[in-house]
Amino acid sequence: MDRIRIVGGRKLEGNIQISGAKNAALPLMIAALLTEETLTLENTPSVADVGMLLRILSHHGVDYSVDGRRPGDQPHAARTLHLSARRIVDITAPYDLVSKMRASFWVIAPLLARMGEARVSLPGGCAIGTRPVDLLLMVLEKLGATIEIEAGYVHARAAKGLVGAEIDFPKVTVSGTHTALMAASLAKGHTLIKNAACEPEIADVAACLVKMGAKIKGAGQSVIEIEGVASLSGAHHTVLPDRIETGTYAMAVAMTGGDVLLEGAEPDLLRNALDVIGMAGAEISTNNLGIRVRRNGASLSPVDVTTAPFPGFPTDLQAQFMALMTKANGRSRITETIFENRFMHVQELARLGAHIRLDGDIAIVDGVAELQGAPVMATDLRASVSLVIAALAARGESIVNRVYHLDRGFEHLEKKLGGCGAVIERISGSN
Repeated sequence: MDRIRIVGGRKLEGNIQISGAKNAALPLMIAALLTEETLTLENTPSVADVGMLLRILSHHGVDYSVDGRRPGDQPHAARTLHLSARRIVDITAPYDLVSKMRASFWVIAPLLARMGEARVSLPGGCAIGTRPVDLLLMVLEKLGATIEIEAGYVHARAAKGLVGAEIDFPKVTVSGTHTALMAASLAKGHTLIKNAACEPEIADVAACLVKMGAKIKGAGQSVIEIEGVASLSGAHHTVLPDRIETGTYAMAVAMTGGDVLLEGAEPDLLRNALDVIGMAGAEISTNNLGIRVRRNGASLSPVDVTTAPFPGFPTDLQAQFMALMTKANGRSRITETIFENRFMHVQELARLGAHIRLDGDIAIVDGVAELQGAPVMATDLRASVSLVIAALAARGESIVNRVYHLDRGFEHLEKKLGGCGAVIERISGSN
């Protein structure tokens, strides 16, 4: 199993190219099941989750090809997927595939909308909480599907097609909103989605669906209207830049000091997080190339944050911000409101010398003058990269184990950080 070795204490200087957003690329790839024609997605990140989803889609009959970067291409054209679901060969998504990536459960919506039937395994547990699928199933039932759960599988049927309806979510749900967008695009009649998620990835998927011929208004706002169409066509779409990767590298620069341009980053995708990083002591500026983050000499200030749905502070940056606050000059409080059990990185940060106390859904962080390198264990995607950030600022050597978590969502992390002066390398093979 691969590990990452980091020797801390080096400032980060240079440029980092921001990749396409994994959290948009996955539902965009699943949307290929809605049409017989080819969906082309540019700026798709080369991460393990994308590779796994390609295998899952292939199981259903999706043909795909991958284009690498060609001489003279702009950076955003670095990786392009061509997905063609001309013929769906299997409406069942088996447990051995779905259990490896929860987002693959979302195939239930396009399979049901297009084929009138879908049988998808329940995804099982999750390291950062239960993440139930009840709201996704509520969407399908509202649109006229019959749902049966048998032997660990959800069997959804709509032999005469889905029918538009009013969907009022009791709480904001990104996965539920993605499900509603895809299912309602091929439903008969009008669908009104209330209390929809407003995350940029939702708007990006909706923009792609519109290119495919869907009739969607209001995506990116709390109320979305959809007028169903009989069929969708192929399209070309460029995946938006990854705001979580952007925030992660911005915090790494704030943590270590230095001066880095995050090329291709869009500040409007994470205004709240950038404001918080600025309050902590980093200088944030933007230009037509991206976002520049600098911190040279100034100490870090403690900042209290509470995670919230967009446009609030993202839960996917909570672990990284906690790492940053371990070096702040004072006490900060971080409140997690989205997922239970998303503080598993606390004990590993403590191995590096952090002082963190948990009180329910609040982490109380007392900054320390110095972190000390140590072997640590990644527990999930965002927790793993928080350990990398802390290790970059720690004195001495750290070894981050279980880096397959990192590979799920961060493209070429060692190369990007190493290119800015970090002493970081991947050690292959042994545990």
